[in-house]
Amino acid sequence: MGGRPARGGGRWVSVAPDRLGGWIEGFGERHGPVTATVVTGAGDGMAGEAVVLTAADGAVAECHVPFPPLAPGGHGDPVRGLAGHAALPRRVGVVLVRLGGYAAGVFEGGSLVASKVGSRLVQGRTAAGGWSQRRFARRRENQAGQAQDAAAETALRVLGPRLAELDAVVFGGDRRSVDALRGDRRMAPVFALEAAPFLAVPDPRLAVLKETPRTFLAVRIRVVDPVEGTAG
Repeated sequence: MGGRPARGGGRWVSVAPDRLGGWIEGFGERHGPVTATVVTGAGDGMAGEAVVLTAADGAVAECHVPFPPLAPGGHGDPVRGLAGHAALPRRVGVVLVRLGGYAAGVFEGGSLVASKVGSRLVQGRTAAGGWSQRRFARRRENQAGQAQDAAAETALRVLGPRLAELDAVVFGGDRRSVDALRGDRRMAPVFALEAAPFLAVPDPRLAVLKETPRTFLAVRIRVVDPVEGTAG
């Protein structure tokens, strides 16, 4: 089985909500009977939660709960609770920002119901055309500031009227560009709804925005294979 290498060992896989039950069943078939426990404090630096599956042969699947906390009642039967929680219909805002490019959208489930995409020119880092380096740097800084303002205005225009209806807001693009928006006081209500995962995407075009539910709705699972000789 493939997957992206995970820090601390193992690999990450992403499983769509409608495939989660089958994936967990297959994990048990490959590794033996599974014990499930709920662990809090997991995640990407935010308050998170995970359902940890420990198989008879020592294999572990750390299933991170999307949009935590786990729905009420999920702790009684963690596996069934996670599957039900992941399948819940949600209204999610998405804000994607890279230097000069930005996109904002509102999704109902996997359907994009409102969006706006735009871009602003930001010069590259190398001065050209005989400008002094200082003059070039000032111009580039002004362009970056204008692009940042445009990104914030776009996010507020699309998400602002719907903030009370959103379950969460997911950010993506370039972390430095997103972090720059945190200093904009107007964006505080949007960042108050921030949820993992951060979406590592290319330039924020409409086609890229439309594909984001495949990532933010999926259950992220860190799989750690058994160490040889540990199965009992």
